Amino acid sequence: MKAFDPKQRHTTSGQITIALYRIAQAIEYAFRQRSKEVHLSPAQIQALLFLKNARTHAHTITGLANRLGVTLATSSDVVDALEHKRLVERAPLPDDQRVVTLTLTPQGERQAEELENVLDEIEIAVDSLPDAEKTALLHATQAIVRRLQSAGYVRVYEMCWGCQFFRRNAHPDNPQAPHHCAFMDAPLPEADTYRECPDFVPAEIERG
Repeated sequence: MKAFDPKQRHTTSGQITIALYRIAQAIEYAFRQRSKEVHLSPAQIQALLFLKNARTHAHTITGLANRLGVTLATSSDVVDALEHKRLVERAPLPDDQRVVTLTLTPQGERQAEELENVLDEIEIAVDSLPDAEKTALLHATQAIVRRLQSAGYVRVYEMCWGCQFFRRNAHPDNPQAPHHCAFMDAPLPEADTYRECPDFVPAEIERG
């Protein structure tokens, strides 16, 4: 199986693999173009989006390194640059001074919000497909991601809805946190369920 070998591209799997490669190139291009516009590296853009949308317990150098798929040293360099640009602040965790948490500054919040449309062209291309093709594509790409996740190629950060640890309305008498996370064994506020979580496991997938 050699997708880059033109002789292999007559196979359906080979053609799909190359198509996914070209989509990945388009995504990289979108980040590079936005990078030039806002004078931030693609990694810095991804870091700002991570801090805006991920659960706060993952807002650490390690959490960012895992999200970007880089070393702790590289993650720290990214944060140093964002801190220098006054987009991110570091602060010790109140319960554990050894752990440094990362927080967006007001300027960082505004910048992250402006960056959330970086993949609009990709979404427009997908949205142009007929509904049946979009549904088939969704199921197919989710299956590919699950396979890559189990092989260690990608770490999935997703929202609580659809996670095997999510217990909806487990605390109906608690309006501040009506849901429950079985992984953290803690109540969940509604707002937190719309943040990406590194502990997400699809409901149909068992943690190995």
